[in-house]
Amino acid sequence: MAKKAQKKLKVYRTAIGFHDAYVAAPSKKAALAAWGTTKDLFARHAAELVEDAALTAEPLAHPGEVIKRARGTAAEQLAALPDKAQPRKTSPKPVPARKASPRPSRANVDRAEQALADAEQRHETEMAVLRREEKALAKRRRKIADAHQAESRKLQGKIDAARDDYETAIARWLDS
Repeated sequence: MAKKAQKKLKVYRTAIGFHDAYVAAPSKKAALAAWGTTKDLFARHAAELVEDAALTAEPLAHPGEVIKRARGTAAEQLAALPDKAQPRKTSPKPVPARKASPRPSRANVDRAEQALADAEQRHETEMAVLRREEKALAKRRRKIADAHQAESRKLQGKIDAARDDYETAIARWLDS
């Protein structure tokens, strides 16, 4: 089982100062975590997959552990330093600081929010007008219904009186 896990491991390398840091991990993400970074060093070409057997042996023996190896000997590193007797090159002219861009305008957001507030106010006003109209219509409906009932009672009284007169007339006619 350990061999299977080891086969899934890959060895990755990144430069840290005067050292190369190697780690055996199952993924690039795991390698970045072992190095203690969330920045994608692979996308920046600051880290790479290592396939050389001589360089992968020690990291594969200690999976997940960062193995540091010096780049060259101390003498080689000292030799690479500039000679104090030689005049140092002056640094290039400083790059002028980039002008800060102006703060983005909130005007569009303010206009949109105001438009929404205006629409809400219009809606409330229209709804208030409708409520007043509904109240007036309900009052008118009750008045019409009351008038209809009064008129119906009056007309029903006339029908009843006319029917009584008719029945009385029929009864006299039949008696004659």
